[in-house]
Amino acid sequence: MTVNELIKKVFFIEILQGLALTLKHLFKPAVTIQYPAERKEPFAGSRGLHALVRDSGTGREKCVGCGLCAAMCPSQCIHIYTSEGDDHKKVVDRYEIEVLRCVYCAFCVEACPYGAIVLTDHFEYSGYSREEFYYTKERLLENWDKYMAGNKGKEYLERFWRPRAVDFATPAPAKKEERAKQ
Repeated sequence: MTVNELIKKVFFIEILQGLALTLKHLFKPAVTIQYPAERKEPFAGSRGLHALVRDSGTGREKCVGCGLCAAMCPSQCIHIYTSEGDDHKKVVDRYEIEVLRCVYCAFCVEACPYGAIVLTDHFEYSGYSREEFYYTKERLLENWDKYMAGNKGKEYLERFWRPRAVDFATPAPAKKEERAKQ
C-alpha cells in the first residue's frame, strides 16, 4: 500500500469529493418536469400503445394472420386466431395482445411482412383491472383510427417501417478505376 492510498483511506478523500459534488448541486433549481402540468411531446418513433394498421384504400386491416409477430414476440403476449374464408384465404378471427406482458421491444413490428402492426406514440394510458389491458382486434383498430389516422400513419410507415424495396436493390457496379485498385 502506498502512502497516497493510505492518505485516501484515512481521510476519506473519495467520500469528501462526493459530498462536495452533492453540496455544489444542492442549491441549484431542480430539472424535474412536473408531469401533469408540464408535458413533453413524445419523439418520433417512440414505442407506445399497439395498433393494427388499416389499409388506406379499402379501410380493412392489413393483417393476414401469418403469425410471424406472435412467433417473434419474446414475452408471447400476442395471440392470433384464424380460419379459412370462402375464397380459401386466411381470415383473422381474433387478434389479441396482453399489454401487461409486453416488453415494447417492437420485434412484432419488425417481423410483420405487411406492416400490419405498429407501436403508436401514445404512452399515457392506465386502467384499474387486467381486462382493460387485454386488447382485441377491434380495440387495436380503434387505436389506429384514434392515434395514427391520416398523414401521421403514412409518415410513420414511411419513416420507421422496414424493410423497403430500396433495401433489396442491386448495388451499382463498381467503376474500372475502383476495380483496378482492388
